[in-house]
Amino acid sequence: MSPKRVLFFFSLALFLAFIYFSYLVSRETFVQFDFDTTVKIQDRLPHKVDLPFSILSIIGSAEVTGIVWILLVLFSVIKRYWITFFSLATFVIANAIELFGKLFVLHPGPPFLFYRGILDFSFPSSYAHTDYSYPSGHLTRTSFLVSFLLVLICLKVSPFKGFIPGAILLTFLGLMVVSRVYLGEHWTTDVIGGLLLGSSLGILTGVTIPLQKTQHLKEGLE
Repeated sequence: MSPKRVLFFFSLALFLAFIYFSYLVSRETFVQFDFDTTVKIQDRLPHKVDLPFSILSIIGSAEVTGIVWILLVLFSVIKRYWITFFSLATFVIANAIELFGKLFVLHPGPPFLFYRGILDFSFPSSYAHTDYSYPSGHLTRTSFLVSFLLVLICLKVSPFKGFIPGAILLTFLGLMVVSRVYLGEHWTTDVIGGLLLGSSLGILTGVTIPLQKTQHLKEGLE
């Protein structure tokens, strides 16, 4: 099976997992798990990470990630990846699904006593509040972009050259995951939901990136 087909079915599996996980969250299956995980993470990490994790909050904002998305759209135009250009609209769809979840999935966010953010600076998007917190918008957007870039690296760069950029992207995504819970911005389930949603659509969009001619030939032989 070709790499693109594997990635396509993997993205589909992630999206189905998101739907099922969202159902479990709406049934309040993980309430105790969320509370215990937040307490453990905040107990084990020092307050020295308050600042870097607060900076990550700004990086993961709708404004900053939106700029990265626009750059990817421009990249697809420059490269004439027209299918990818139109497919990048799934980023907007991911954000729409995230907003729908925050409006209709009964899942209040962590109480203020868990909050550890220390920066007063915020973008306008931070003033838009919803009643509920599932899934995490930061993780939805970040995992979409990271997943798309990882697929781009996988399809266009050799494993040797792509290892370091891929490792950096995965490390960044991992830190974003931990920061959301540590700062008391989201429960762990919010983060998992955003990760599943963003990754599924990010990978699906990445599959539209055209292969090199030699890669097309190999897939045809397979």
